[in-house]
Amino acid sequence: MVDPAAHSVSAATAKPEAATRRHAPEEPPPAHLYEKQKTVHNQRIDGRFRRFKWAVMILTLAVYYITPWIRWDRGPYAPDQAVLVDLAGRRFYMFGIEIWPHEFYFVAGLLIMAGIGLFLVTSAVGRAWCGYACPQTVWTDLFQHIDRLVDGDRNARIRLDAAPWGPSKIARRALKWTIYLVISFWTGGAWIMYFADAPTLTADFWTGQAAPVAYTTVAILTLTTFVLGGFMREQVCIYMCPWPRIQTAMLDEKSLIVTYKDWRGEPRGSLKKARKEPEKFGDCIDCKQCIAVCPTGIDIREGPQIGCITCALCIDACDRVMADIGKPRGLIDYATLEDCEKEAAGEEPRPVWKALLRPRTIAYTMIWGSIGLAILFALGVRNHTEISASPDRNPPFMLMSDGSIRNAFTLKVRNMESRPRDMQIGLEGLPGAVMWTGEIGRGDAAVTQVIKAQADQTKTIRAYVMAPADTPVTDFRFTVTSLDEQRETDTSETRFSAPGDN
Repeated sequence: MVDPAAHSVSAATAKPEAATRRHAPEEPPPAHLYEKQKTVHNQRIDGRFRRFKWAVMILTLAVYYITPWIRWDRGPYAPDQAVLVDLAGRRFYMFGIEIWPHEFYFVAGLLIMAGIGLFLVTSAVGRAWCGYACPQTVWTDLFQHIDRLVDGDRNARIRLDAAPWGPSKIARRALKWTIYLVISFWTGGAWIMYFADAPTLTADFWTGQAAPVAYTTVAILTLTTFVLGGFMREQVCIYMCPWPRIQTAMLDEKSLIVTYKDWRGEPRGSLKKARKEPEKFGDCIDCKQCIAVCPTGIDIREGPQIGCITCALCIDACDRVMADIGKPRGLIDYATLEDCEKEAAGEEPRPVWKALLRPRTIAYTMIWGSIGLAILFALGVRNHTEISASPDRNPPFMLMSDGSIRNAFTLKVRNMESRPRDMQIGLEGLPGAVMWTGEIGRGDAAVTQVIKAQADQTKTIRAYVMAPADTPVTDFRFTVTSLDEQRETDTSETRFSAPGDN
């Protein structure tokens, strides 16, 4: 007979009443499905990865807060803010580039580049995006520095958390949360500056003249930054963010990740024991410094896990300990699982650049670069003058008193330059036809007409085309030519309707 106790998990999942419980029937159900949140008090550390993290944090925050205030001269007819999402004018400005609504494919290309860039970074160095440049990481890191500034380092914060509420604790919490709130408010305030002229919107905001949506947006972003960066922190990375689950599908044994080399560190023992019996213990002295500095509070020695954001602060902590006890660095290090197996077998580890140069990363780089070059090429050769024509459907044509045939069209002439330009509209492929517009009377009808298009605008024109009486149904073109040194042209295919058109 088979002992049921030896297969308790199978027995539990086989019964309908135990289908959602991953424990044996004789075991009590778990008290909760998720681990209760534990406050992470990460310790201050210095090292090359911590310094790099400082540099990335300062750079990203500076770009975010300062960019809306950078000026860019586009002439008297366009905004002078370097980066601006002009929702009212339906434009996107980025320094010398201006994107119109019908050119959304440029934005789509940038989004595709961003996605492929994430794939490239992940396949090369794991979750480095999460560890250094993710907004949640950047603001969490900033708030953790505020914690140290107000409450002290790790041990002081642990003692303060355990202490009863009193005047000192209340004062520290009030000061810290006020700083959180100020930073969160600046974050929301900086965001809305990307959608309007920053100096003007700032003045309107503080005088109560800004649009209600501006105040609402700032309030929402202030609240989310305050809560997610100040209190939820690692919970966002572990439970809320879908990206870690996606990233695991892009990692393989050739990806560089933060790894604990257990063949070198195990079995663990205190420094005293290790010095007394060096042949019995590995290099890890179980000091738990790697846990103390981790911003998500995980133990990297337990292997790859979803809580690891690959910030590499544990490498800085472990390298410092190894230096103090006279052991070689690299017990915790950036390494591929493939190289770890080879190193455990006694082979020399590969240089990092060899781990990065592999078919997958090269393919991602080539795709990413090709899309970027295609976008730059398209921006360089794009036309800043466009025309589109829509014929009237009811009636499709009119017979004039002299027997000639008249069609009506709605033309849209787009001037994508930041200055007014004269545009010449003409007819091609319709012999004997003339045209006039709502602004140019029939008495001035001609094969071509000149209109004035304002800067960065689409001009809608009511155009009438008249052709001789014997003109059949014919496909023809409206043309537009800018009357400046650029002489840009564009055409729009359409149809001339006549009697007998079905």
